[in-house]
Amino acid sequence: MIRSTVTDRPHVERQRPMHQTTGQTARRLLCNMRRSKPANRRSRLPGAALILLLILLLGGCRPGPLLTPAPTAEPLVPTSLPPVAFFAPTPKPTLAPPATPTAALAVVDTPTIGAPLTLTISPTTAAPSATRAPVQQLSSDWRQRIGVGVANGVLEQIAWGDARPGWYLDWKIHVTPERTSDIEFVQMVRLQQGEARNTPENIRRAAETHPGALWLIGNEPDVAWQDNSTPEQYVRAYHDLYQTIKTADATARLAIGGISQVTPLRMRYLQRIWDLYRAQYAADMPVDVWNIHTFVLREEKDSWGVGLPPGFDDAADGTLWNIEDHNRIDLLQQEVIAFRRWMAAHGQRQKPLIVSEYGILMPADYGFPPEIVAAYLTDSFTYFATARDAHIGNTDDDNRLVQRWCWYSTADDVYPTGNLFAWPSLNPTAIFRAYTAFMRAAR
Repeated sequence: MIRSTVTDRPHVERQRPMHQTTGQTARRLLCNMRRSKPANRRSRLPGAALILLLILLLGGCRPGPLLTPAPTAEPLVPTSLPPVAFFAPTPKPTLAPPATPTAALAVVDTPTIGAPLTLTISPTTAAPSATRAPVQQLSSDWRQRIGVGVANGVLEQIAWGDARPGWYLDWKIHVTPERTSDIEFVQMVRLQQGEARNTPENIRRAAETHPGALWLIGNEPDVAWQDNSTPEQYVRAYHDLYQTIKTADATARLAIGGISQVTPLRMRYLQRIWDLYRAQYAADMPVDVWNIHTFVLREEKDSWGVGLPPGFDDAADGTLWNIEDHNRIDLLQQEVIAFRRWMAAHGQRQKPLIVSEYGILMPADYGFPPEIVAAYLTDSFTYFATARDAHIGNTDDDNRLVQRWCWYSTADDVYPTGNLFAWPSLNPTAIFRAYTAFMRAAR
């Protein structure tokens, strides 16, 4: 969900939010009132201003599509807010859950590969388990599977100690070679309405100087304020960039841009891309690595979350997840399984599947304090590392469902809840301690 500009330099430049919703404006007013003495604030507000504030609160006090809680000096301390239900009323549950892997994360029988995608919505949040199964049966290359998103600064600034990740991305392409030979860098070409934001020359140079690199073509093209591309636009962009990169480096591996989450609506968007490519180029889409994001966000026009995909403005089948669903491991598992089923049904089972971005975006004061986020990191890492399925898993990888995953993020000033390090101090957070504990336990 990063909102950064794209340059060919190896550091990150941030793009600030383009607009604010009514709810964000109201929340800022509330926060400002909290920081002032209540009696003085009330005495200074005329009656008309109070009425205006009431209208703002009733009309839109919920996170907008560009939810941007302002980072605080101590982002790990939650701030009291109205109940979560005030921001997101519970919808009627209309979807049924599929079978999911058990807590043991062993080989699991899966329903028919071609079964329709179904997800579940619950009015309550499943609490993180107090105890977890120990990490076991990891592959010998387990560290290379774990990635991080570098949202601010550069990787070399961070003191990883003995918990260095295996790979990272920063939502850019790098033309010059990397200085961290033991941590793989993954290239990403950002798009805007199907047009690459990098020049063809820089893309070719980056491919030539990074032979064998993994390339992600776009970032959430299904989200209007990310790469914002209709299926038609994305198909043309992917085809042209595939040719450009493979011509410069035949050993390059290309991955489709990750959709923001795996839901029936987002899979309709992806299916249209798949069908359009076959119709236009008379061949299956040449994807070396499949790629998804596994966020849990609302799909509704003019609401918080990820909205509707470009080209699907009239869609009525968005999944109406609530804020309290945001850290549900069972929903993350369902997303992975649903996508693996789709891959198997389309002859793509033997391809790797990566989760190139996921984590907790909601602020701590929405119900996601550090201990909740740390538990989510540990549970999700354990699932990604060990989940197998004899029917849809990658047989070249002991039937594992996920081959790589990437936590969001190292240190972000826009969505800081999941930060491994505080920004700008880069001091380790409670989330990093959970990350380090996993890395040590996996040895």
